[in-house]
Amino acid sequence: MNQTQQSIEIRGIKKSYSQGEFSVPVLKGFDLSIPEGQLVTMMGPSGSGKSTLLNILSAIESIDAGDVFVFGDNLAGKTEKALTEYRRKTIGIVFQFFHLLPYLSAIENVILPLYLQGYSKKEAKKLGAEALSLVHLSHRLNFTPKELSGGEKQRVAIARALVHKPKLILADEPTGNLDSESSDQIVKLFQSCVKDLGITIFLVTHNTDIGNLGDSRISMLDGIAKIL
Repeated sequence: MNQTQQSIEIRGIKKSYSQGEFSVPVLKGFDLSIPEGQLVTMMGPSGSGKSTLLNILSAIESIDAGDVFVFGDNLAGKTEKALTEYRRKTIGIVFQFFHLLPYLSAIENVILPLYLQGYSKKEAKKLGAEALSLVHLSHRLNFTPKELSGGEKQRVAIARALVHKPKLILADEPTGNLDSESSDQIVKLFQSCVKDLGITIFLVTHNTDIGNLGDSRISMLDGIAKIL
């Protein structure tokens, strides 16, 4: 019998920060396994360690102890060059505040990461148009951020995260700046990405209603994460 592949597997992960002479533990050692192809939601109060865990999965921060496997690949001990390659190819990141460049059009914002990876202009534009079609914004390709609603800006940001066809999307409070209708649209879009594209989406939220929609739901409290 074939076992379900794990998109994320965490073993004994620990992380502390220095505060003067003291070391303050943020992640206190836990194991976590997330199957591939799920919408994973993580909830927890401010200061519980959610952002730190997301930064570790994004390869922005390193860990003090333990192992972090993403699709079987251990992030611990990787060189900076290998981590850069991981960030470029394996993951996409969606932020709360969109981080779109105001002077670029929607498609230019989406394809900018592809230029950094050496794609030709023709291929980048093709992939960018496909990504914007996936988020139902084919009619907004040449609109700048100031011409878009908040929900549309976030969909452009999601298209940017999707454009290089990642296996994993990390979403940090992606509905935090949106009204309830736009939030619902974003969640439905994430669900369709999981269902239709087989992507694993790891979504951090303070919204209990959104948190409860996860295929896997994680509670983070006092530096310990567990599956609900």
